[in-house]
Amino acid sequence: MNSYVELHALSNFSFQRGASSAAELFERAQALGYSALAITDECSLAGIVRAYEASKKTGLKLIVGSEVTLSDGPRLVILAQNHQGYSQLCELITRGRRAASKGSYQLARSDLSALPGCLLLWLPENEPNLSHGQWLAQRFQDKVWIAVELHRQADDAHRLSQLQALGEQLGLPLVAAGDVHMHCRSRRALQDTMTAIRHGVTLDEAGTRLFANGERHLRSLQQLSELYPAPLLTETLRIARQCQFDLGALNYHYPNELVPNGLSAIEQLRELTRQGLRKRWPQGADNTVKQLLRHELELIEALDYAPFFLTVHDVVAFARSRNILCQGRGSAANSAVCYCLGITEVDPARMNMLFERFISKERNEPPDIDVDFEHQRREEVIQYIYHKYGRHRAALAATVITYRTKSAVRDVGKALGMTLDQVDLLTRAVSHWDRPDGLPERLQERGFDPESPLIKRLLYLVGEIMGFPRHLSQHVGGFVISEHPLSTLVPVENASMAERTIIQWDKDDLETLGLLKVDVLALGMLSAIRRCFDLIGRFHGSGPTFASVPAEDPRVYEMIQRADTIGVFQIESRAQMSMLPRLKPACFYDLVIEVAIVRPGPIQGKMVHPYLRRRQGLEPVSYASKDLEKVLKRTLGIPLFQEQVMELAVVAAGFTPGEADQLRRSMAAWKRRGGLDYFERRLIGGMLERGYEREFAEQVFEQIKGFGSYGFPESHAASFALLVYVSCWLKCHHPAAFTCALLNSLPMGFYSASQLVQDVQRHDVEVRPPDVCFSDYDCTLEKTDDGQAAIRLGLRQIKGLKEEVATRIVSQRCQKPFSDVQQLTERAKLDRGQRQRLADGGALRTLSGHRHQARWAVDGVEELPPLLKGSQIEESRAKLRTPTASETVLTDYDTLGLSLEAHPLELLRSQLKARRVLTSREVDQQPNGRPLRAAGLVTLRQRPGTASGVTFLTLEDETGMLNVVVWAKLGEQQRRELLESTLLAVDGIIEREQGVQHLIAHRLHNYNDILGQLHIQARNFC
Repeated sequence: MNSYVELHALSNFSFQRGASSAAELFERAQALGYSALAITDECSLAGIVRAYEASKKTGLKLIVGSEVTLSDGPRLVILAQNHQGYSQLCELITRGRRAASKGSYQLARSDLSALPGCLLLWLPENEPNLSHGQWLAQRFQDKVWIAVELHRQADDAHRLSQLQALGEQLGLPLVAAGDVHMHCRSRRALQDTMTAIRHGVTLDEAGTRLFANGERHLRSLQQLSELYPAPLLTETLRIARQCQFDLGALNYHYPNELVPNGLSAIEQLRELTRQGLRKRWPQGADNTVKQLLRHELELIEALDYAPFFLTVHDVVAFARSRNILCQGRGSAANSAVCYCLGITEVDPARMNMLFERFISKERNEPPDIDVDFEHQRREEVIQYIYHKYGRHRAALAATVITYRTKSAVRDVGKALGMTLDQVDLLTRAVSHWDRPDGLPERLQERGFDPESPLIKRLLYLVGEIMGFPRHLSQHVGGFVISEHPLSTLVPVENASMAERTIIQWDKDDLETLGLLKVDVLALGMLSAIRRCFDLIGRFHGSGPTFASVPAEDPRVYEMIQRADTIGVFQIESRAQMSMLPRLKPACFYDLVIEVAIVRPGPIQGKMVHPYLRRRQGLEPVSYASKDLEKVLKRTLGIPLFQEQVMELAVVAAGFTPGEADQLRRSMAAWKRRGGLDYFERRLIGGMLERGYEREFAEQVFEQIKGFGSYGFPESHAASFALLVYVSCWLKCHHPAAFTCALLNSLPMGFYSASQLVQDVQRHDVEVRPPDVCFSDYDCTLEKTDDGQAAIRLGLRQIKGLKEEVATRIVSQRCQKPFSDVQQLTERAKLDRGQRQRLADGGALRTLSGHRHQARWAVDGVEELPPLLKGSQIEESRAKLRTPTASETVLTDYDTLGLSLEAHPLELLRSQLKARRVLTSREVDQQPNGRPLRAAGLVTLRQRPGTASGVTFLTLEDETGMLNVVVWAKLGEQQRRELLESTLLAVDGIIEREQGVQHLIAHRLHNYNDILGQLHIQARNFC
């Protein structure tokens, strides 16, 4: 036998069915000498782009297909012959998926009209249904085959003769197929496990749901020739020759309805750009800007991207017409066109950036524009897109959710029959950074024996399933819009959210096939800034806008240099706060650098410390040539941005701009795929030709390699820096309004409501408790006696109290103040649970007094007869004791997540002092290098991928916060203390450098035993 084509193979995108990736299937098929391979995932093309990539890599032909089971008919494999057949297959899958809930499909005979561009394989049951074959023979005539799938079972000979007789009776030809679920036999255990996971049973319970043997793998030509008559194998080649569809030839068209009659898309874009140019530069733009625009518009026209730019402009224009804050970022900020269109706010002429980072002729890939909108109002923008283009032409991209360590341990553990308590214990033993080879030690810590057969099987299967697709989810906001129905291009299915649909491809798939995506993203800080502007306007009579915020305010930069940045945008993390006193930003461009420098790219490229030393005057600023000085002068000779890396390749090694971006993209993938040899030779060779020393050229290449996929675009940093500055200005000049807006925008950022409130109190802002007589649902501003702004906590702060309940309370209070709890209950229609939440949250203090009195009052509420409704009944009030300080704080944290009375550790200070624990304020007063013990509530755990296993902690006590560094070795030795302590004590050495202070941990202690019933949730590894 010379060759064979497998026409029925499932990849791991047949979720929990296929036990091999498309790459594994294609590599194995190529090694076995196959001529082609069909990927036929069940009612899905979710993995077909991965298969297309594997096909290109191996040179083995891909046949696009799908397996479906009709509710009133046969099980089929449908193969696309040509583009028409591919579109028909997409529409069929869409029909089936849209008719059912997420994760399932529903197709009947009536859904299969004539499929002139497709070929069908009938997969008969063990006892073939003759009516199914008759229907297929009549409907599809010479387009259908009977698939013979033999798997070395006892009845193979009978099965073959049975299907041969069936074929003769119906006049249908036979063809060999494998029902392949894995690339090699060794995946049998994983395939069985995935079957159990899919059915929600244990392996012991799976029974006949499991295959009888491990023969559903890609078999050698010799094995196939032993099983099948030669004509059935030859028929696979004949079918393959009829399937000529190439996924790379998809004909995608972007919508054109934004183009007025009589104009082309590029003419309309040029006109809008001219209008924006006049608005941006009313006195006239200089030649640099005009040259940029000419260059960009020529590229846009050459690559036919004008409709895409018009779409993004239209979306942004809609948002601004509705007063929705938005901000373009990412590569788009490179573009003078985007600046003129109002999509971004960063002047590209000032930033000196390459448009080819955005789009290029060499790359011939679609531009990527990210636009952030206010978090709470993004849905308005999404619905505008759906309304304008219709649900049949606009859908969100998918995100492929893959198995990580925790999810793999959980699912495999259940399939192996472990109890729910055991599975829970297993998953709690695992952290997101754990690799399978480190699991034995983790499980042993929890009392599991790594040498037991069950745990050995668990560990093996977890290692096998890691990285496999688990399910499709909804992309955060990437819209794909098409001139023609999307269902002719890619299958569309229902998302888990109502009234949302997603395509079956994710972001990487779109890039591979050159489909355009508009990213409509949500940014919490934009919501907070909008709320802050509005709060200031209501309090003072007029509020600021982005345009009116004064630029380069010295007080703002003084605040930033002190790292007084809790709650602001981007520079509020502990890593950024550690950098601020060293970098000392003093102007806007310093903020651009600050945003970008605390990133994996510069850190892995070992560029941070050289930059800081040069900035601080500790080493001279030097350049290898005048040409490089132009590229690197703004960052003191150290490349910090992706654009600089690309420009360096252009200037120093003779790359074209498009080739430079290919270099960047190759760097992003080199750890996974390798293949840097060409670019290394090209870069170093080009630099040597231009007179640079080999040592310097190799150093540059290593720096670029350090960036990998982590380099940060300067344009992205510049867009973010605008929000950094505005949020810092608001915190500096309007701390009450800014914190109030943050509280109303949670969850977002790194800090809890408790930390935000403590921070604003340290800035001498009064914070008042929630109260039904004064509070709205949101937190608000109130005037103090001296005219300053105080924060009144909103009813939203009370856990479990719904917004609709708070709205009823506020509505009734606006009509007439409440006199007592009985009246509040009647008018706001509060049930017992709602009354108790208000009492526990301290929101009845004006009506009833302290919490004990309030609980008494709500328990005394009774349903009055109609005659007495609304009347006030005087009753003597019971005199109950005032809650103790510890009772108040405990209840505050349980109901509000914070306390205005005291910090929990203030109440425990005597016990902590007995254990030789210093406060964070006392730590600040200790000399550098002093060993000490500190303790605090763990509010943040971080383990950056660039930190080589180091964990950073933030501890909080009544006097402030303390940053702790836990080296990887100690973290492994005391893993449970590190991960499970709410109140953590640290023995360590205090280290200070240039205004930055850390406690370097030498030993950890879990002090949860003295916390009592207090429960505080840390932000872990965000």
